[in-house]
Amino acid sequence: MSLCVLSLAEAAADIREGRITSAELMEDCLKQVAAVDEKVQAWAFLDRSYAMQQAEAADAHRKQGRALGPLHGVPIGIKDIFDTSDMPTEFGSPLWAGRTPRTDAAAVARLRSAGAVIMGKTVTTEYAYFHPGKTRNPHDPKHTPGGSSSGSAAAVAAHMVPGAIGSQTNGSVIRPAAFCGVVGFKPTHGLIPRSGALELSRTLDHVGVFGRSIEDVALLAEVMVGFDEEDLDTQPVARPGFSAVAASEPPLPPRFAFVRSAVWEQAEPVTREAFGELVETLGEAASEVELGPSFDKVVDMHRAIMEVEMAHNLRRDYTRGGDKLSTQLRQLIERGRAHLAMDYCAALAGITPLNQGLDFVFDEYDAVLTPAAPGAAPGIETTGSPIFCATWTYLGVPAISLPLMSSETGLPLGVQLVGRRGNDARLLRTARWLVKNVERTSRSGRRKVPTVRSKPAPGAEKRKAR
Repeated sequence: MSLCVLSLAEAAADIREGRITSAELMEDCLKQVAAVDEKVQAWAFLDRSYAMQQAEAADAHRKQGRALGPLHGVPIGIKDIFDTSDMPTEFGSPLWAGRTPRTDAAAVARLRSAGAVIMGKTVTTEYAYFHPGKTRNPHDPKHTPGGSSSGSAAAVAAHMVPGAIGSQTNGSVIRPAAFCGVVGFKPTHGLIPRSGALELSRTLDHVGVFGRSIEDVALLAEVMVGFDEEDLDTQPVARPGFSAVAASEPPLPPRFAFVRSAVWEQAEPVTREAFGELVETLGEAASEVELGPSFDKVVDMHRAIMEVEMAHNLRRDYTRGGDKLSTQLRQLIERGRAHLAMDYCAALAGITPLNQGLDFVFDEYDAVLTPAAPGAAPGIETTGSPIFCATWTYLGVPAISLPLMSSETGLPLGVQLVGRRGNDARLLRTARWLVKNVERTSRSGRRKVPTVRSKPAPGAEKRKAR
């Protein structure tokens, strides 16, 4: 049995109970890297010897009878915009080649405190924006893995690592998760601190996670949540019970608000057909809901904030090394410098009232049901459109992408669920119910909706039941 096919939650439990060691798991993950990464190219930095040393240290820690964290000995991939004190952090840009920070980002520090082994740094697009990196889609290298958390999603999908973290300023967690056929979770804005990570937009930046199951992303996100004095958008909160709530049964069957949104015309035919079938499968559990004209300009307001704040935060690199930036990034910065202050302030002012405007939806429905992307992954010349993510990132609400469907060519199609701001655990529970019930319906043959998981990566055996 190849251990690299274990989910993050399974791996954590097996290490904790002594069924496997961290070194054994790491060895299999590195074998998988050797087998498939030449094609996928998910890693920006990976020192195999150092990864094994960390795993062996985790095993020694356990043998000494010391306390174990919830992720003890589990390898995790880190998007290359999060500072790591023992590895380079280069932001996907030649301007920062060779940069080695002195301290860990807050998210990385919390992963280490939970016992995780930082396996390496995963590829990000340039400055976590649109210009593609070297990573390819594990399902078909002629297609993009999405962006900007390209390497994190691809590495998890290709069974090179059981879990990874990324970031989202527009659609950079939900979109690559959808394209690569893994679970991607973006918690509520401000739940996970961003200190020590590349700042693009304080208003929009989120830390997100990738796994192969809802249990995986719940566990991974849970250990990073909390107040950090260096991130002014975090708040002192009790430790969330993401894992426990996600694993529980809803007191009542959930109800879903199918939202096409103002950008529905950008949905490809395969997406329109697939969501029609999904809504039909859900029957009385799903109803189509219109958000109303007040939401029609949300994408424009998101764009105004993103362009202004990125132009401000990247101003030094633009001034000193603009010729080293991609055309796409230079143009964004130039647009950001040209926005009127009134438009930027109006966009900021819209976040709270529009969240309040969603209350009528969440008072009646457990989650919004909507596409994660216009269609399946396009070619490698682009990272795909984040248009179906912009509204939810702007509002700062929790969102999750589920690999429930596939296109006729076999590429994954993601289903995005969105929850009320702050109701992350409830969203995870609702997502688990949806996965379980759609899979049951698909197996029974009552509906046509196809259910897909990440394709087994080359060289990875399917896990045998213990």
